[in-house]
Amino acid sequence: MFHPIEVPFGCVMLFNVINLKEGVTVEDVELTMGEMCNVVKDTYGNDNGGFIAGQVFKNSGFVSAEGSVGAPVPEGETPHDLVIVTYWKSFEQHEASHADSAFKEKFDHLGTFCDSTHELGYEMLWQGVPD
Repeated sequence: MFHPIEVPFGCVMLFNVINLKEGVTVEDVELTMGEMCNVVKDTYGNDNGGFIAGQVFKNSGFVSAEGSVGAPVPEGETPHDLVIVTYWKSFEQHEASHADSAFKEKFDHLGTFCDSTHELGYEMLWQGVPD
């Protein structure tokens, strides 16, 4: 469950930002997120649906002045609470998994805690590790 992941070149990455409702904490959604992530891992992994790996991040509020261009976002005022990053063999496989009732049930439950979620897709252009 907490093992390192390998991301093969040529995969797609889906970046889902989650804005929780006022008064809802990360702790309030941890079980729901865990159940949802387990459904993805167990149902759509490997040859079953194209899921390669995933990660969940909590917004910690720090903002990199060195890595930002333009008007800075004030520290602690970042526009989302959580990020789910998933890697898939194809965008089509991602979409098929998310249209499936097994996933939709868990995602819909997570949605009851959220003001909004937005999932953006990216194609990998480069990756590397230190020599």
